[in-house]
Amino acid sequence: MAKELEVIIGEKLRAHGLRLAVAESCTGGLVGHRLTNVPGSSTYYMGSVTAYAYEAKVRLLGVTWETLERHGAVSAETVAEMALGVRRALAGDVGIAVSGIAGPGGGTPEKPVGLVWMAVSTTKGTWTRHFNFKGKRLEVKEQAAEEALRLGIEYLDGKLTH
Repeated sequence: MAKELEVIIGEKLRAHGLRLAVAESCTGGLVGHRLTNVPGSSTYYMGSVTAYAYEAKVRLLGVTWETLERHGAVSAETVAEMALGVRRALAGDVGIAVSGIAGPGGGTPEKPVGLVWMAVSTTKGTWTRHFNFKGKRLEVKEQAAEEALRLGIEYLDGKLTH
């Protein structure tokens, strides 16, 4: 049986001597939940900030009102600021952020239900990616958490470059 992504990312973080911090919006803490299911994760996982409302993103993660008003919560710009903010707030070496529209409502033609943006922030840079997931609310959340862990693994494997 293949290892779960939360186990793999933990092994890679430990091997690199790095600490992870996570900012979650649409996943509602699911990434943190998965990470803390792994025994010993406290050696590399600093914690998460689940910032759902705009105000929480601003106060807890340092996202600017200008970014939220100009680009919205579900955007490359916002997740980049969230990932940097959580990395700084929790003294992590790697910050991962997720923000999206899990549905069933809230979508627009420009930003449909299932659109999820995520970012990885480190001292070496910030990378963003978006996905258009299909399915019901919980399925979108689960897919988003899976891809957020996968994105962190890609960074740790040296596959993200500018």
